Amino acid sequence: MTLPTHRLAFLTLLLVALLAGCSERTLDTPVTLEGDIFGTFYQVSIADPITAERRDALEDGILDELESIDASMSTYRDDAELVAFNHAPLGEWQTLSAPLIKVLSIAHQVGEASGGAFDVTVGGLVNLWSFGPEARPRAVPEDELIEQRLAEVGMDTLELDVAANRARRLKDVFVDLSGVAKGYATDRVAAYLADQGIDDYLVNIGGELEVAGHRDGEAEPWRIGVEIPRDGRPQAKFVLPLENTSVATSGDYRNYFEQDGRRYSHTIDPRTGRPIRHRLASVTVVDASNARADAWATAMSVLGEDEGMTLARRHDLAVLMLVRNDAGDGWWSQASPAFAARFGRDRLEEMGIRVADGSGDAAGVDAEASDALE
Repeated sequence: MTLPTHRLAFLTLLLVALLAGCSERTLDTPVTLEGDIFGTFYQVSIADPITAERRDALEDGILDELESIDASMSTYRDDAELVAFNHAPLGEWQTLSAPLIKVLSIAHQVGEASGGAFDVTVGGLVNLWSFGPEARPRAVPEDELIEQRLAEVGMDTLELDVAANRARRLKDVFVDLSGVAKGYATDRVAAYLADQGIDDYLVNIGGELEVAGHRDGEAEPWRIGVEIPRDGRPQAKFVLPLENTSVATSGDYRNYFEQDGRRYSHTIDPRTGRPIRHRLASVTVVDASNARADAWATAMSVLGEDEGMTLARRHDLAVLMLVRNDAGDGWWSQASPAFAARFGRDRLEEMGIRVADGSGDAAGVDAEASDALE
């Protein structure tokens, strides 16, 4: 072997060794994986000590999980399983995947418990109001058209046979899982990380969050911010510590259109066929299941601050609500007893959050007017 050839071989071996060393080096934590999915974003933070090679493998697995859910539950993909179900003959049982059946079952349970405030058959109305995949200009529909579509919706038009993994539509409803699928995806990614032996992580899919372990891998809890319900740059008002749980938030202050000086929210009340009109701007639900938290947050957004809090107490749900004041230039906050039990009444009092125990609940604290809460 000539000297130049010998030198080239040595340099090649050195490069291979360096690359191998890089892939085996433990990365600084937390390691963040992020990208786009479902028309929104995903962000996964991992506090466990992992290598670059391990990080890349985990990201591939996360993307596989997200892609499988998108392929099953999207209403924007012609090849999605849910789209095929929405076009299946009426009254005929359709065999569906276990994940899709599970999400439909959660939707049914929350729909029944909320008195119809959560209804995945509302897709036709969501489309009519231009917030779904149906291409329409953002404008207020005619009353007659609203009533026509309202007559078609209802969870009783969707029949499930969970044991046999099948479902059927009894009317020509458009099933839309946007109020629960993101939460289910968050659950799935969290379960995948746990299956891979990851102990400390935070999963964030479009604002739906699930955490396990600690931010520093030892004792520091993960912390999440509850956003101020107003337009403009997102800003956290309340910061809460979380351990081994999930959080879903629903609000009407981001996605809307305006016509003749009036704002129309993307949240459609399936009982009236029209966008919500109450003062509840944002609701946050804490639950072991993010899919369930997601569905309940949507239901609470439909019900409003009074009906919603009554239901939260009845079902022992951990709920935080941010409510506009009568003048519309500020807001106040209230939490359910279950939320107070989780985070502590003293902590909530320091933050200016009133616990709605159900006995002479006051209107809470005007958070915009209180310098003490800044």
